[in-house]
Amino acid sequence: MTQRPDILCIGSVLWDVIGRSDRHMKHGADVPGHITRLPGGVALNIAMTLARFDLLPAVLSVVGRDPEGETLVAACAQLGLITDHLYRSDDLPTDQYMAIEAANGLIAAIADAHSLEQAGDKILRPLIDGPLGFVEAPFPGPIALDGNLTEALLDTIVRHPAFSKADLRIAPASPGKAERLFPFIRSGKGVLYVNLEEAGLLCQTEFTNAPQAGAALIERGAARALVTDGGNVTCDATRDGILAERPPEVMVTRVTGAGDTFMAAHIASELRGADRPTALHRALATAAAYVAGGT
Repeated sequence: MTQRPDILCIGSVLWDVIGRSDRHMKHGADVPGHITRLPGGVALNIAMTLARFDLLPAVLSVVGRDPEGETLVAACAQLGLITDHLYRSDDLPTDQYMAIEAANGLIAAIADAHSLEQAGDKILRPLIDGPLGFVEAPFPGPIALDGNLTEALLDTIVRHPAFSKADLRIAPASPGKAERLFPFIRSGKGVLYVNLEEAGLLCQTEFTNAPQAGAALIERGAARALVTDGGNVTCDATRDGILAERPPEVMVTRVTGAGDTFMAAHIASELRGADRPTALHRALATAAAYVAGGT
């Protein structure tokens, strides 16, 4: 019998193909480095970090029945995640993400999440038709969502009664998908986790710091927003005020997944009962350790 999850992670579950070099790179550069393939995707990155905090996450997404999908599901199970509720497709391939990172940061990335977009609301069936929840008995716990879901599907989640009791935590996945989070601003529901650029896109302006961006998101209707800005000040903004803290200074060795790690660590801290300042501090410390090459 499947265990009851502590949290649901809904969104991209795919393979990350990351090329890293310790050299600075410019457009068109061809340099030596290392290429790795790891389980990834925003929802899966969050779930894996939550599992390291001794929580039991379940992932809801689409994974193909191709060899890549079979290997990915097996890897997720070994990491301590519940995979029973994944939508397994016979005709959609397993999604993937490819990035190039160098000493001067992320050079370029392409997210191929077309299967997730095509699967649509099929991935939500366990929350609507059971066993995780029903319209008349909604899932009452935390749910982490990522912006690889379409805006139409995110809008459905905002309005659907099956999500009316959930603690929604939402990340845009990338600046290019930030505007998909508009339904949560319009409805004043959920907690947004965005970086400074994504906050600017949601507010259709540019900001010089995270507290400024957090205040603007709240003014536009967001219930709560955590805004990161790399090594600069991060903030946690609500209608009751803004908390701000600068992350620890570390030597940057990787960037892909840093935002997901911050979000997961923050959620885990609050699920353990931490107050807002403590949760923010712990999340920043965890993300800094990750960026520096730790687990």
